[in-house]
Amino acid sequence: MPYSRPTMTTTTIGELAGLWRYPVKSMQGEALASASQGRDGVAGDRGWALRDEKAGEIRGAKKMPLLMRCSASYSSASEESGIGPVRMILPDGSSLDSDAPDVNGVLSRLLGREVTLWPRQPADNTTHYRRGAPDNEDFEEEIRQMFSRLPGEALPDLSVFPEELMEHTSPPGTYFDAFPLHLLTTASLEHMAGLNPAAAWEPARFRPNLLIRTVDDQQGLVEAGWQGARLKIGEVELDSLLPTVRCGMTTRATAGLADDPSVLRSIVADAGQDLGSYAGVSRAGEIKLGDTVALVTD
Repeated sequence: MPYSRPTMTTTTIGELAGLWRYPVKSMQGEALASASQGRDGVAGDRGWALRDEKAGEIRGAKKMPLLMRCSASYSSASEESGIGPVRMILPDGSSLDSDAPDVNGVLSRLLGREVTLWPRQPADNTTHYRRGAPDNEDFEEEIRQMFSRLPGEALPDLSVFPEELMEHTSPPGTYFDAFPLHLLTTASLEHMAGLNPAAAWEPARFRPNLLIRTVDDQQGLVEAGWQGARLKIGEVELDSLLPTVRCGMTTRATAGLADDPSVLRSIVADAGQDLGSYAGVSRAGEIKLGDTVALVTD
């Protein structure tokens, strides 16, 4: 019997309206017009991170929220990895280069704890990525604090994440929280703004890599239905993996936005704790602003 290919349906859902990389984990990043996408997502994304020396682990703004009031950009970058020296702009407007002699001292004084700045390390250096002792011996309370959940609010289901994150702060070889890419749509932002119009539902608060401006028939929390689906952006193909569970970072002051706890309260109550989608790259290539975004389903 001749083989017949399964029928694939391609639906245009919008266009690429925003593209960012974040050279230093938890700091504000760089807006790009185009970027290559590989196994590690946007070239150069999360190329650096801070290690809390007392805690003995890599940490970001969940524990050090002042990082979100800093920004970082590459001074130069290698063609292969996109990673190179970075220049950081601190909350007072001063600049700090990653190769400055006292870079660790300046960052430590800013954050009020001893930290060191590290470029991404090889995946086989598992000690570098290993978790330290938790701040709270009660595991449930530690998770509640990490994700900024109030008493009575449900905790996120951590079983959906890779098992390696139980031992490591990120997949070894990366500084991602879980997966290489974070996608967000204008439809979801508009939906949440309708539920909580007093809050500023700006992309900067949610730190996406890709912002998709959706077409008119894509409304509501559209990413919630993408699990297991494939997306095409230009020549690149992405696998949508999981909805993006949100934490207290969404409430912190950043990029001209003020602290706003109501943002997370709305996401927990009205969006099932999630906003956006994690994705991986199944076909590498270049993407650029204005590229058509299509959803591919069986």
